[in-house]
Amino acid sequence: MDIAHLIQTIATYALPVLFAITVHEAAHGYAARHFGDNTAYMLGRITLNPLKHIDLVGTILMPLFLYFATSGAFLFGYAKPVPVRFGNLRNPKKHMIWVALAGPGANFIQAILWGAVFYTLHGTGVTEPFFIKMAQGGILVNLVMFAFNLFPLPPLDGGRILVGLLPYRQAELVSRVEPWGFFIVMGLVLTGVVTTFWLQPLMGLSYGLLDLLLSPLALLFS
Repeated sequence: MDIAHLIQTIATYALPVLFAITVHEAAHGYAARHFGDNTAYMLGRITLNPLKHIDLVGTILMPLFLYFATSGAFLFGYAKPVPVRFGNLRNPKKHMIWVALAGPGANFIQAILWGAVFYTLHGTGVTEPFFIKMAQGGILVNLVMFAFNLFPLPPLDGGRILVGLLPYRQAELVSRVEPWGFFIVMGLVLTGVVTTFWLQPLMGLSYGLLDLLLSPLALLFS
């Protein structure tokens, strides 16, 4: 393992990852508060302080272990989930959809902002590789978080969205999967199912939409 390359990679992705996970989790808490649940607010989780959202194992140790174990081919991590008491929401079934969407939505918005940074750097003649790679990393990290979290299986955001959309009987059946959902998702990730049939198609669409939204800026700096 090239230690110098590892340090360079960490330095490039540190800021985008910290922003991605912090804003993602804070967005869940803010949406929950907006729709009637103050749990995250009372626990100080509606904040842009990354220390409130970082999980020692999920955010630091697991990604580093996987980086070394797979030579950078596979990375996975998670932050401390923002506590939401869905029963406190004014309309639990309807509002849980918006609370769940808030996190991935925040990541997609961040991807747009990093894309704007990327085009602005090019347009203003900045050629420093570190900043260019950081902007590209910001786009990638946020689109991965956007797509992965929308996978329709609890406890991921996509699973909560699915529960909110389904009729009560079917929603109850899907929600019962949650205690084992993390292990099921990890199994699907390790077997390539999530990557091949979910991440790659959705990220392809996301990059296409991102290019469309940023096309005015690209033309401005062309």
